[in-house]
Amino acid sequence: MTAAAHRHEQVPLDELRHTAAHVLAYAVQDLFPDAKPTIGPAIADGFYYDFDRAIPFTPEDLERLEVRMREIIAADYEMNGERTTREGAIERFKGNPYKVELAREIPEGEPITLYTIGAFTDLCRGGHAKTTGAIGAVKLTSVAGAYWRGDENNPMLQRIYGTAWHTQTELDAYLLRIEEAQKRDHRKLGAELGLFTVEEDAGGGLIFWLPKGTIVRGIIENFIREGLAERGYQQVVTPHILSERLFEISGHLENYAHGMYGPLEVEGQRFRLKPMNCPGHILIYRSEGRSYRDLPLRYAEFGTVYRFERSGTLHGLTRVRGFTQDDAHLFCTPEQLQSEYEQTADEAIRLVAAFGFGDVEYVLSTRDPGVRTDTDEIAEEAIRKALASRKLPYSIDPGGGAFYGPKLDINVHDAIGRAWQLGTVQVDFVLPQRFDLKYRGSDGADHMPVMIHRALAGSLERFFGVLIEHYGGAFPAWLAPVQAVVTPISEHQLEYATAVRDRLRAAGLRAEVDTSNEKLGYKIRHWKTQKVPYILVAGRSEAEAGTIAPNERGNDEKRPSIPVEAFIDELRDRVARKV
Repeated sequence: MTAAAHRHEQVPLDELRHTAAHVLAYAVQDLFPDAKPTIGPAIADGFYYDFDRAIPFTPEDLERLEVRMREIIAADYEMNGERTTREGAIERFKGNPYKVELAREIPEGEPITLYTIGAFTDLCRGGHAKTTGAIGAVKLTSVAGAYWRGDENNPMLQRIYGTAWHTQTELDAYLLRIEEAQKRDHRKLGAELGLFTVEEDAGGGLIFWLPKGTIVRGIIENFIREGLAERGYQQVVTPHILSERLFEISGHLENYAHGMYGPLEVEGQRFRLKPMNCPGHILIYRSEGRSYRDLPLRYAEFGTVYRFERSGTLHGLTRVRGFTQDDAHLFCTPEQLQSEYEQTADEAIRLVAAFGFGDVEYVLSTRDPGVRTDTDEIAEEAIRKALASRKLPYSIDPGGGAFYGPKLDINVHDAIGRAWQLGTVQVDFVLPQRFDLKYRGSDGADHMPVMIHRALAGSLERFFGVLIEHYGGAFPAWLAPVQAVVTPISEHQLEYATAVRDRLRAAGLRAEVDTSNEKLGYKIRHWKTQKVPYILVAGRSEAEAGTIAPNERGNDEKRPSIPVEAFIDELRDRVARKV
């Protein structure tokens, strides 16, 4: 079959984007011969390629590269693969130390292949379109720094990002989604709406909650606390630092040291900032003798934890170094495991539904085959039965479980279709054994309890960041930090507007009054940019009649003035219905 015959064959997007990465490297080789190509994989929604080049790529360079890429695509070059030896690959790329390093590390016996398009050859394991012409549309989106192999001790490279699609229509639709996502960026909206800040003087990845953001955080916490109280959880509080010995016993130092901060030494004893709350809850369980009559025990804590994230991975609220989990640990008998897990599934459904996430994915992450035990089968069966009993569809992530057991991940899709991983629920037979947890059974003998680790929001920081992007900062009335602003037309109505605000606050509503000397139109535009659900106009006629004229966000239809009590009833109803 000729190359031209392949042009209209539709290949999987990952193969098409992998091919686009090769095309980008070819274009860079042509236009910037001093740049050394390193690696270039397909990624979600696109591809990237890393280059070692002393001079930074500019936006104008990306435009030139796009033009050259389109020429290479139009030429419809075949992707030709050939087998080679390790020595052959090293000889072929002897001028490029990055490719030589990769070639040396390919495991013995694994095939080594080279792929060529036009005048460009790359070291690659494959997975491409047959020709460059299969790429229907391509766009280079940005350039960023990236350490070779993700190690900050290695050279800093330049990473060029791009996206590729079967058709220009698909590319245009994607770029529109990206534009919408940029408008919803929680970092941008967090600053504009006065919700949170990250202060570099304090260090990256540490969140300062501003007054308005703290209000929303409190609403989230209170909602979760209501559910905890209904289901018999007991609130506890544990220290922020714990003896390093606890993390040796738990296995976190062995399996998770890369995500922990280094030790703090005090009077010869080593402590660690806690990266999770479970060891503390285990100590509370172990602080006194337990009977089967005491179980299940459900401990809950809004516990702040600290995890080491490299500076290049930090991202607003969604990737931080200090965060608060809506954490809970349940200790139960094996016979109680099923019912406890099913109740936890109910809590997850309640949470995501209340905060407006209609499209939810449930993923059962199993333990790696190399470490599986009989208890993993019991745990996975409990998760499957809980999902089936609630008629919740789910997928499997083989080997994605925690080192101490399988888990259920709760993923949501936001208003523009992006997936976010939020909560997780894990079944654990390992830590009870490591900490020698016991309860006295009805037979008078000691038995080991089962643990369930549960954080449904995941972390308040990440959950809040996702909420901001889901709603584009325009929180529903029940969740908005400011639910209504009373706006007097002139200073003559300021006293009345203040009295209306006070009546709203007395009714338990979050209200402000606009005391500025600006014209009414300016005031309304300002509060619209702040995404306040209601702007209540108070003019002379409203002050005389004891009414307000409500402007409702998202409703351009002019509403007549209504009594203040009528508005209070309207807003209270929305809060009660969580809309």
